[in-house]
Amino acid sequence: MNRREFIRVGMAGGIVLTLAGQIARADQRSDNEESAMLAAVSSALLTGVLPPGAVLRQGAIADTVAGVRHAVSGLSANAQKEVGELFSLLTFGLARRFLAGVSSPWATARDAEVAAFLESWRHSRFNLLRGAYAALHDLVLGAWYARPESWPAIGYPGAPEVMR
Repeated sequence: MNRREFIRVGMAGGIVLTLAGQIARADQRSDNEESAMLAAVSSALLTGVLPPGAVLRQGAIADTVAGVRHAVSGLSANAQKEVGELFSLLTFGLARRFLAGVSSPWATARDAEVAAFLESWRHSRFNLLRGAYAALHDLVLGAWYARPESWPAIGYPGAPEVMR
């Protein structure tokens, strides 16, 4: 091993240890950071279906974020832990930059930048990243289509009435 390789391995090890420390502190992540990340991911995944107008758009995204949190709360303890670790990883600045490729904070991230990150994870050669993408995708779309306001766009008339 030459000096350059030694430095690279040392830096990579330091990054891995830093990320592991952040994941271990999953319970301490900021709700604001998590909300901003979920809002950015929701906005990127729902491009084209969000209502027009900033106020309506922000309301729909906030409802979707709340729906994601509700869905996560209904998962098994192990699944909640895994999703929490994913959210913690994405709210950690270094991971956001290096794993997701999103340079700005989630609150100011552009939809195109977030969409590029999601596409890179969707088509990653690593199963772990593809699985993380699938989790984000399914949680966001599940929360979106759980909202009665989204049903007309897909032709769903709502649950049938139960006759007594």
